[in-house]
Amino acid sequence: MLYKTIVLNRKRHVSLTIMVQEVGGEFRGVTARPAVLILPGGGYMFCSDREAEPVAMPYLKAGFQAFILRYSLREDSAWPQPLKDYEQAMALIREHAEEWHVIPDRIAVIGFSAGGHLAGAAAAMSVNRPNAAILGYPVLRKETAQELGQTKPGIPEHVDEKTCPCFLFATRTDSVVPIQNTLDMMEALNRFQTSFECHIYAYGPHGFSTGDHSVQSAGTVIPERASAWVEDSIAWLKDLFGEFGDGCLTEPVCRARINDDASAWLSLDCTIGRVYGNPEARRALEDVFAVMEEKIVRFAPEMSFDEMMQAVSRMTMRELLQERSLLTDRFPELDEALHRVPNI
Repeated sequence: MLYKTIVLNRKRHVSLTIMVQEVGGEFRGVTARPAVLILPGGGYMFCSDREAEPVAMPYLKAGFQAFILRYSLREDSAWPQPLKDYEQAMALIREHAEEWHVIPDRIAVIGFSAGGHLAGAAAAMSVNRPNAAILGYPVLRKETAQELGQTKPGIPEHVDEKTCPCFLFATRTDSVVPIQNTLDMMEALNRFQTSFECHIYAYGPHGFSTGDHSVQSAGTVIPERASAWVEDSIAWLKDLFGEFGDGCLTEPVCRARINDDASAWLSLDCTIGRVYGNPEARRALEDVFAVMEEKIVRFAPEMSFDEMMQAVSRMTMRELLQERSLLTDRFPELDEALHRVPNI
């Protein structure tokens, strides 16, 4: 394994530690790996060692390449300098993707507390956006962020249709970063139909890292299950990125968006409301809707087909047809037909 630290800015003490595993040879069928870029917390005053290499280890074991960014701190952390540090680091990783055996569109950022603020900004505001973000007890609300410096922005208000899927975890009793930070981020992600997973544990302190006794006092009052976020987040990333297959990653089982309603063209993964409400789509799938009207049992005898389509408007076309075992053999053909219809 290649392990070294690259100085990105000597004056501001910004560095990128790289932990790169080999591919090929004994690693049969592995030609490149997904990666994680870790942003330790520390209130923009320091970068916590407890949230650096100890976090990288389980992801390395799971087959990921790992990178740790120690970004600008204290007086050097006036915004947007930390975000510029992230941009430089992510650009460097993608630039060296072949050399470092990284799949460039399978890179997740992991941030804790203030590092979670920076990771959230990377997900919602950066040019070089990650493909997923894992946010641990993160600072996200503007009111909380400005406690770290008046220039620090809030993150939920910057979430948009380009924001990557997010995995969030925190404890309900965190007295340093209020749980509302996580709740506001969930609400913003939900508003843009962005995939997310969230674990809020009933009690525990701020800054518990992996939850292992090796990184905190054995007397810390925290549920043992809180450490499960590590394995859960790895499983989530594999759902999102795919699992190691024969020379490549398998197809993801979790979509970055829960539907395609924000896409430029329609698809089977758009909601019924979006497809049925589009006159051109209704003409293109006239025979499909005829079969649906005949085969799908009404919720109530007096309900018209239009009323039933309204009732299931939040389901995607694919979900409804799969649920009723209708026309599944024609999915590629139907998807192709919808891809020719502008989503207006």
